[in-house]
Amino acid sequence: MKTFSKSALLGTLLVVSTAAQADWSANVGYASEYYYRGFFQKESSASGGIDYESDTGFYGGAWAADVGDGLEVDGYFGYGTEVGEVSLSVGFTGYYYTGDFDDTYQEINLGAGFGKLAVDVAIGEYDNFDGPTQDYTYYSLTYAADNGLYGKYAGFSQDAEGEYFEFGYGTTVAEIDLGVALIFPDEDIAGDEDEAIVFTIGKGFDL
Repeated sequence: MKTFSKSALLGTLLVVSTAAQADWSANVGYASEYYYRGFFQKESSASGGIDYESDTGFYGGAWAADVGDGLEVDGYFGYGTEVGEVSLSVGFTGYYYTGDFDDTYQEINLGAGFGKLAVDVAIGEYDNFDGPTQDYTYYSLTYAADNGLYGKYAGFSQDAEGEYFEFGYGTTVAEIDLGVALIFPDEDIAGDEDEAIVFTIGKGFDL
């Protein structure tokens, strides 16, 4: 089974009647190594995207990253709300490629957060080139401290297998976002790769 390679959430722009009250933003970034959900994608990868969020909770965006053989182009849209002290979200994400690096993934995303804890589940389908279509479920539990430190346990089920741990730190210096992450995948995810340390730098812009 081909490894599940994709990037950060992002996608088709959402157009709603509340656009006049919406917030638009853009971002650019660079990673010393591009990892997504524990899987290695490419060394030295640049990226950029645009995001939309309305006051009513609807959101959408598009994001692209260099994967060597063309671009990975992601799209997402969804809705988020809060019930008491619990944040909830539901959405769709598609992962598409301009070259032969990988094939299309499409998934439904479910999320819930309470305090410093967040749970995310993605239920998806992988086109798998000329092979049979594969179904997968991705799940993660993340703890994010107030000081920028975070830890994550995540994995896959159905036609995908594997688990990984990720520990990292993020901060902002002079309006530049800086991050470092340690990734510890198991054998199903790692393949020929071992543990990794990834450095990232990025910048966000209000539009």
